[in-house]
Amino acid sequence: MNISVTKAAKDWGVSRTTIYQKVNDGELSRNSDKKIDPSEMLRVFGEPVSKKRTERSVNSVQSTPMNSQNVQYSTEIEHQLALEKLKNEHLSQQVSDQRKLIENYQQQINQLNKTLDKANASIQDFAQVRLLEFKKAEMDYESPLEKGKEKTDDSTVATVEKKKRWWGF
Repeated sequence: MNISVTKAAKDWGVSRTTIYQKVNDGELSRNSDKKIDPSEMLRVFGEPVSKKRTERSVNSVQSTPMNSQNVQYSTEIEHQLALEKLKNEHLSQQVSDQRKLIENYQQQINQLNKTLDKANASIQDFAQVRLLEFKKAEMDYESPLEKGKEKTDDSTVATVEKKKRWWGF
């Protein structure tokens, strides 16, 4: 049973031009009725594509339970992967939020340290002013006493001198 060039091209999945080139090159022979023997096509092109498709479909029908298990397993893995990606994004966002919070706390600590330094400087200035005031007040307090002694001493000396004068006859 010989087949036409068109049927051969369709069955083997090659173009008619390719078949005519093989005939012209002498690689493929045709009968006197211009048809091709399928054994010639098998020799030159191998198994026909339509037969390969049929074998593949038979194999796929036989392996369907295995394929459905693989598909189901693959789907489960894809779902787990998607879930893990979401978890990863969530954790990354939490880390980012915590870093921002830490930066905010560090800025607050720096501001509080500056405020504390200013307060300490003000306290030191105030303490120095108070110490100076205390020393001045202490000096002012001692001065009248010393002046009073000098006055007392002067009057005593003057009195003694007056007595000496009066006794000096």
